[in-house]
Amino acid sequence: MPFSRFASFLCLLSFLLLLNNAVGVDPLFHFCTGSEKFIDNGPYETNLNKLMDSLQILAPPTGFGKASVGLNADRSNGLALCRPDVSNTDCKACVTEASTEILKRCPDYKAAIIWYDNCLLKYSNMDFFGQVDHQKFYSFNEKNVSNPASFNQKTRELLSRLVEEAFVAPNMYATGEVDLEESKKLYGLVQCTRDLSTIDCKQCLDDAVSEVPNCCDGKEGGRVATGSCNIRYETYPFVKS
Repeated sequence: MPFSRFASFLCLLSFLLLLNNAVGVDPLFHFCTGSEKFIDNGPYETNLNKLMDSLQILAPPTGFGKASVGLNADRSNGLALCRPDVSNTDCKACVTEASTEILKRCPDYKAAIIWYDNCLLKYSNMDFFGQVDHQKFYSFNEKNVSNPASFNQKTRELLSRLVEEAFVAPNMYATGEVDLEESKKLYGLVQCTRDLSTIDCKQCLDDAVSEVPNCCDGKEGGRVATGSCNIRYETYPFVKS
C-alpha cells in the first residue's frame, strides 16, 4: 500500500475510534415527534440538512447551539446540547453522530429528538425555543440499594441542591456528590438547555426530580431526561474530570 494511502487509512481509523469513544454505541432514546412529514428533496429537507450542519459548528465551542434555517412552513428550528464536562472534540463527534442517526431513525419527520450520554439534539418545524419540552424518558441501574429510605432521601437532597445551583449558573449545569454509608458516595448531575429562562429551567429540573420515585425508587442509579433538561445520579463517578 503506498504511503499516502496508508496514512489516509490511519487517519480514517483514528477518527472512527475517536467517534466511537466520544459517542458510544447507541443513543439512549429518541422520539419521532408528531405526524407531519416533509417531501423528499423538498425545501424543508434542504433547510433541515443545513440546520444539522450549523449545529455541528455552533455547539462544540460552548456546549450549546441553536439555529433556524428557512422561512414560514419550510423553516427548520433546532438545538444541540453537550455536557460541559465533555471536550469540544467529543461534543462535535456526538452532535455529528446525532445529526446522522436521528434522520435515519425518523425519516421524513418534521420534528424529532435524540439523546446520547454526551449530547442531546432536537429539531422541529415549530419555534420551540424558550419553551419547556415535556417529552421524557427514564433509565435506571438494575441494582437495588440495601437501605432505600435513607438512600432515596440522600438522592433527593443532592439533586435538589444541584437544581438550586444549576438554574442560576451561566451554563445551567451543576454536578456534586454526597457521602453515603460505609465510605461510599453518591454522584449527581443536572442540566438545562440554555434557551430556557432561569425560572423555566428550575421548573423543568424540579419536575424531573419529582419523577425519580416513579422511575428509580431504591435503585443505585437513575436518569430522567426531557427535551429541555436532564438529571442523573449514580453511586460511581461518571462526570469527566
